[in-house]
Amino acid sequence: MHANRIRVMGLVSVSVLLTSLAFGAEAPATNPSNSDPPRNPQYPVSYKPQSTDEIKATLDRVRDRLEASAGSRIVERGSKEMAMDLSQPGDFVLDSGPERKFSPYSYPMGVIYSGMLLANEVTGDAKYADFVTKRYQMFADNLPALSKWADDRRNPFRNMLNPTNLDACGAMGASMARAQRMKVGPDLHEVIDRFANYISTKQFRLDDGTLARKNPFPESLWLDDAYMSVPLLAQYGKITGDRKYFDDAARQIRKFNEHLFVPSAGLYTHGGNMANPQNHPSYFWGRANGWVMVATVELLDLLPDDHSDKDALIKILQDQAKGTATAQSGSGLWHQLLDRPDSYLETSCSAMFVYSMAKGVNRGWLNPQQYGPTAIAGWCGVTSKISKEGKLSDVCIGTSYADDNIYYYHRPATDDMHGYGPVLLAGSEMIRLMKNEKFNIRSSEAGPTMISEKK
Repeated sequence: MHANRIRVMGLVSVSVLLTSLAFGAEAPATNPSNSDPPRNPQYPVSYKPQSTDEIKATLDRVRDRLEASAGSRIVERGSKEMAMDLSQPGDFVLDSGPERKFSPYSYPMGVIYSGMLLANEVTGDAKYADFVTKRYQMFADNLPALSKWADDRRNPFRNMLNPTNLDACGAMGASMARAQRMKVGPDLHEVIDRFANYISTKQFRLDDGTLARKNPFPESLWLDDAYMSVPLLAQYGKITGDRKYFDDAARQIRKFNEHLFVPSAGLYTHGGNMANPQNHPSYFWGRANGWVMVATVELLDLLPDDHSDKDALIKILQDQAKGTATAQSGSGLWHQLLDRPDSYLETSCSAMFVYSMAKGVNRGWLNPQQYGPTAIAGWCGVTSKISKEGKLSDVCIGTSYADDNIYYYHRPATDDMHGYGPVLLAGSEMIRLMKNEKFNIRSSEAGPTMISEKK
């Protein structure tokens, strides 16, 4: 019996050792030597903060790629020639460029315009503003003629003249309002007014005032709509000085948070069926979480300091930032499904988180020691997805509302236009972070990034 006990104890010891190794416990060194040189960790992407010149060079590549690829004309369908006579309805379309995917009017292009404007503001480089001016001038030049047949489905400006959903006006309107405040491009105030009025008075809402849709359920919340509404409301509040737009924008963030934020995960679910909210499953899609975080910081950036909701909105940002930073991968990027490390690393949501966290640190809403390094590592990850020609990779394509993880998990990832605006925003805010005189930033390829406030 004594011998059996020894044998069992030996098996247990081996089992404990194997279990320890399986779960990452350190095994004792086999041949320790004080003379062995230390080995630096092998990071999958650079772990060292980039200089402002390096960041600007990346933004330049992205801008140049878009300038060469994005359309800026109205053409007749099936033709490469510019449409000349717009006085009568015809089969006209907006030129989507040589790759047929960069139409000058779409909600992803609205984010691109906002990114270009921020890059201009941060760097002072006029070519970013010129990109916007060129396309907005095309809008302004043709609006009078195309306004005469606003309701015709063939009218390439029908969304500008008669918006019927948030995707048609929110992101584009936010960029137009930003341009107006910056005095970039032609005067499009009539379009901006129309968009703000649509969001404020015509879009479907829940009984509590939350902006919603009637699909796929009669009362459906889409987290995307935080961005498709809040930045424009905030910009319009700044333009008009009317606090009701700030009040509505703040209400949207608070209500989306109330309905869709999952505290136990620190993340938002993409959507909800408000007829059955308690039993609705949660799907933590990356870009949806990016949309709402960007919308939150865009609002906070413009919200009056004495607004009654400001502290609550900062707390909402901090709670999401905590959950999001925890989900960051070892490459600095975030996954397509944030809680599923077996899903692919996705570029657009990663850029959105970088932008939002960097802005949060720059504005004092987020702790710099906690979230500055997260943003820096995130930007390093994002730049690993940008080619020398300025093309992006691993950007999730346009995505609908779904009620299964499989749909989100298998959305194709490619060089999709949804990634370009977030990258421009992220790089611009990272330049601000690296130039921020309030902080000391130091790091090496082998050591952690440390940020401390200057005394």
